[in-house]
Amino acid sequence: MNIAERQAGALQGVLLLLPMTMAVMGLVVLVPVLPGMMAQFHDVPGVEYLVPLMLTLPALCVAALGPVAGIVVDFFGRRRTLIGALLIYAIVGMLPLVLNSLTAIIISRFALGAMEALIVTSSTTLIGDYFHGRQREKWLANQTAVASISSIFLALLGGALGNISWRGPFAAYGVSILFAIGLMLWTWEPRKSEQPSDEIAGSKARFPWRAIMPIALLAVFGGVMFFTMQIQVSNVLSGYYGIHSPSQLGLYSGLAGLAVAGGTLLYRYFTARLVVPTQLLIAFGLLAVSYLMMNHSPTSIRFTGWLIVNQIGCGMLLPSLVVWAMGRLPFEVRGRGTGLFMTGWWLGQPLSTQAVAFLRGQVNGSLPATLQILGILCVAATVAALIGRFRVSARTSPAAA
Repeated sequence: MNIAERQAGALQGVLLLLPMTMAVMGLVVLVPVLPGMMAQFHDVPGVEYLVPLMLTLPALCVAALGPVAGIVVDFFGRRRTLIGALLIYAIVGMLPLVLNSLTAIIISRFALGAMEALIVTSSTTLIGDYFHGRQREKWLANQTAVASISSIFLALLGGALGNISWRGPFAAYGVSILFAIGLMLWTWEPRKSEQPSDEIAGSKARFPWRAIMPIALLAVFGGVMFFTMQIQVSNVLSGYYGIHSPSQLGLYSGLAGLAVAGGTLLYRYFTARLVVPTQLLIAFGLLAVSYLMMNHSPTSIRFTGWLIVNQIGCGMLLPSLVVWAMGRLPFEVRGRGTGLFMTGWWLGQPLSTQAVAFLRGQVNGSLPATLQILGILCVAATVAALIGRFRVSARTSPAAA
């Protein structure tokens, strides 16, 4: 591609959105075959712990290896890393098609998680490199929407392939080869000279720890709030509303995914133009109200209503945080900063289960009461965002909001 003609558009945006489905695929596509895997390896000591570990290990790797992935992305190049990671992802992802040892499968899942860390970091960084201003906000918001909607189709795909064999869903990982080919044909390695002048000014300074660390820490808190209902929705519905049908529970999970996508669209068309504290004020406000009211929902219909509000807030929260982080990162260290942010966000997934387990112990095992405590924490986050909003207003004109 001629350097003079390099202008990122919809094709490049879509090609950079598709790899984010790999992070979702790592978990969702295998859920339907967990019982089959438990039966296959029933004679393996500790199988009741090892099979769930196999499922969640990639997400843990993304959380643990995010900073390392960021260094790799900046050193070897964003595009080169993404293409290489997608190709290796396909190989290690499909290995369980022929592996007969649960230990070997778990090792392959660790390698898959390492590739996921590289994929989510490099694809997000490339969006930050290729797009700027409103276009960057648009494509980063679309990341969340695509990941949420793809989870619905991947769950159905996993079920269909699982009907063939417990090994069947592992074949789905091979689709990343197609994504890699598309990136080879229609993308390029970004250069510093192609970045806007305001984003490369002073970029030789040291890594902006003071600017990024607060965002990364807030991402941990936001990740806990984001993943809690995605993981606990079935437990609430089955334990407190008498809904036990897998198909019904799957319908609620799909509804939650659509609500997250709806939240990202609201962010893109309405709140993206607001200052960051106002964006966080709205997102955490929705989370606070919904978590509080879930403890006061006598019927599954009312609970579902607040679940939708909750997931809309989640859909607005992630793009608010990632766009905020991207705007603080100069070109040379954008990969490292993105990796640090991803570590904070993905830590929220395992920490959410631990936080819920701990808080349930404080409220006699009541899951709705636990969600109310999370709502109170979100109220505190909302107040902090409101204070930040007032501080911005004191420094800028009203028109800036």
